[in-house]
Amino acid sequence: MISPHRLRILKAVLAAGSLHAAARNLHYSPATVSQHMTELARETGLDLFIKHGRGLMPTPAALQLAEHAEDALAELDRLERTAEDLRRGRTRQLTLASFSSAAKEWLPHVVTAVRRESPEVTVEISLNETPLGRSPQPVDLDLRQESLEAPEERLEGYLRYPLGVEEFDVALPAGHRLESYERVPMHELRDELWIDHDIYETPATRIIRSACRAAGFSPNVVARLDDHYAALSLVGAGVGITVLTRLALQDAPARVSIRALEKPQLQRRVVAHVRQDRGSTRPVTVALETLRTLAAEAGLRPED
Repeated sequence: MISPHRLRILKAVLAAGSLHAAARNLHYSPATVSQHMTELARETGLDLFIKHGRGLMPTPAALQLAEHAEDALAELDRLERTAEDLRRGRTRQLTLASFSSAAKEWLPHVVTAVRRESPEVTVEISLNETPLGRSPQPVDLDLRQESLEAPEERLEGYLRYPLGVEEFDVALPAGHRLESYERVPMHELRDELWIDHDIYETPATRIIRSACRAAGFSPNVVARLDDHYAALSLVGAGVGITVLTRLALQDAPARVSIRALEKPQLQRRVVAHVRQDRGSTRPVTVALETLRTLAAEAGLRPED
């Protein structure tokens, strides 16, 4: 088995530029560092250094070994911290997954609230708007959006906490003919050029397509992106219109007009899924409490 300790010394040698410099940085003797590199070469079966003038130069194999060791050592460090936290009955990490608009508008407040009470906690955030709608790994709190027409999503090993229902609005280029409307009926968007802000089949996409079908048309999509901020920029440039939730429209460009939609009204459900074995920890509790407050302040209402 390859020694993680010796891999760390190898990385120190490469970073310092020589065995002697690494020895000074690590407070080891040069002989100790040299011995560890000899043992690492034996463990891996690789030539790690070759003579170069009066010193040694790393081989390409040593450089590749150190590069590929980076992620493994980081995961091992995390595992060691987790074991230490378990021994001490504490947690140093909070993992969150979210759709992008909530990550932008809500999660900065969540992280601030969590670290105010638990300064030792590191918060990891990932986006769950992937083709499969899955986070890359199990997280402590998974913030998701759902269609009101679809069955409620239940994640195995998680408790479900609905945060409320939010409406969608239409984003129009400044000066658009529909600016005079206070609420725009969906059928008025039939002949518009559409900018699709989602290249995946997320719940938001399905909600919008369902509303278009209910109004008797399919949208004429002229641009498709996987980022709603970029979609809003295209709207501001006059390329077309797009439909987004109110949370996603917080930072709409100046040359974009926002109008409510009706006939039908477009809505989504926002739900926090909390991992059962982590729900009682203080960071998760604070995160959920903060999300509930933010959802209420954003105007999300309880579902009828």
